[in-house]
Amino acid sequence: MENKVRVRAVISGRVQGVFFRLETKKAAARYGVFGCVKNQRDGTVAAVFEGPKENVDSMLSWCKHGPPIAKVLDVDVTWEEYKGEFNGFEIRY
Repeated sequence: MENKVRVRAVISGRVQGVFFRLETKKAAARYGVFGCVKNQRDGTVAAVFEGPKENVDSMLSWCKHGPPIAKVLDVDVTWEEYKGEFNGFEIRY
């Protein structure tokens, strides 16, 4: 049985207006991770990732740089109990 995990990540830096959400969705598909991503009013991007631990770790590594025109300063990660609430990856508004 796969060890499934869930994390909440808040990414800060130049992460809005640089296609961060769209590229996060594409990366999630590549890494086989479910969840959601959303711009926050404070200029950060918040995401929830669920899936096998190795896949989620890969997704978190991707978040440390993001798409080419982003400038990520920090990724604040909170590990949570796996819920299995997503059946895909969505951009929330």
